[in-house]
Amino acid sequence: MVENVFDANVEHLVIRVNGRFDYSCHKVFRDAFVLAPRAKSYEVDLSHVEYLDSSALGMLLLLRDYAGGEEAHVALTNSSKAVNDLLKMANFNRLFDMSE
Repeated sequence: MVENVFDANVEHLVIRVNGRFDYSCHKVFRDAFVLAPRAKSYEVDLSHVEYLDSSALGMLLLLRDYAGGEEAHVALTNSSKAVNDLLKMANFNRLFDMSE
């Protein structure tokens, strides 16, 4: 399940992913940022992610590109140690702001 919350005051979009973050949620994840108002900053809350695969990594890269690529402000937050380790192995800590 994917849900989003947009804060119009600061133009910040939070996308929360719950459960498995895999290809099965590709469309809803993409819709969470494409159909929301354009934001200056984005946050993907991974606190309830139990599993993530390579398609999830691709979806995060799509969000980064949508948000502005190199100049994008995208944070990956509240990930478990296992998810955080996987993101670091993929060098996502170089592409995204990350906090556990």
